[in-house]
Amino acid sequence: MPGPIPIFYSDRFLSHNTGLGHPENAGRLTAVVKALQSSSFAAQIDWRSPTEPAERGDVLDWVHQLHSQPYVAALKQLCDRGGGHIDGDTVASADSYDVALLAVSAWLDGVDQVLTTHRPGFVLSRPPGHHAVGDRGMGFCLFSNAAIAAHYALSHPQVNRVAILDWDVHHGNGTQALVEMNRDIVYCSLHQSPCYPGTGSADETGFYDNILNLPVAPGSTLADYQPLFETKVLPFLQAASPDLLLVSAGYDANGNDPLAGIKLKPEDYGYFTRAGLSMTSKVLFGLEGGYHYASLSQSVLETLSVCLKPSSINSQAQSPQ
Repeated sequence: MPGPIPIFYSDRFLSHNTGLGHPENAGRLTAVVKALQSSSFAAQIDWRSPTEPAERGDVLDWVHQLHSQPYVAALKQLCDRGGGHIDGDTVASADSYDVALLAVSAWLDGVDQVLTTHRPGFVLSRPPGHHAVGDRGMGFCLFSNAAIAAHYALSHPQVNRVAILDWDVHHGNGTQALVEMNRDIVYCSLHQSPCYPGTGSADETGFYDNILNLPVAPGSTLADYQPLFETKVLPFLQAASPDLLLVSAGYDANGNDPLAGIKLKPEDYGYFTRAGLSMTSKVLFGLEGGYHYASLSQSVLETLSVCLKPSSINSQAQSPQ
């Protein structure tokens, strides 16, 4: 039997205040936590508090490796002044800088946990990260959590290659920009096109053919996604033989989600999760988008329930060959 699944979460993630009516708000996490606490597998959840960035000591160093000093300093100053808009969609409040650092720490803790146990884990944090580029936040994102976690993972002696699978409905332009020049990181994104942020065309393949973008049309369903997983996603990721798989787990491709037009159902994310676990048991899932509370919560439950099924995880799985 698989052991409990670690979920890295803190109530402090609720303190990133985006303002009245903003879709990326604290209610997203409170809805998911409530659903998890009342789920049939609640006893199998190992709730983990992320390490305080000051206690880890390396969080800001890793942030600075990918984000420019002027941007990080400007974000801190904005939050110290009480917050404000970074762009029309992206908001920082007084606590957002510290909360964003804690989210990065949660991802780094998750990497450590998965590499130690060879079992999956889940980072339930906000703000999300996959749109943040090196010199600015955008698309609700402040720091590029998945990209930072990928570079951090490569500092572990047992890790030679890292794969990132991004199934958020929006292209992770920030993640791509921050990993495409590293031959030891591969990135695969399935995303609606046309849609924000307008990047992620199929001809964007990275500096080392380490990028695979799979645009999908509005209205697509699992019947459209499945062939892509079987003929494109899995062969691409398996060819990289990654020692760790990071999943930018956005759940905004649900049909009920207000910010896009894909027609997935929550149970479809069970298929996505099984596909990732079919390659390796060393998978860290981290929350990105998902703005319809009920669909988001049920989708996270689908991911975690698959992780807790013995048939879903090959306990002997190491790096795919």
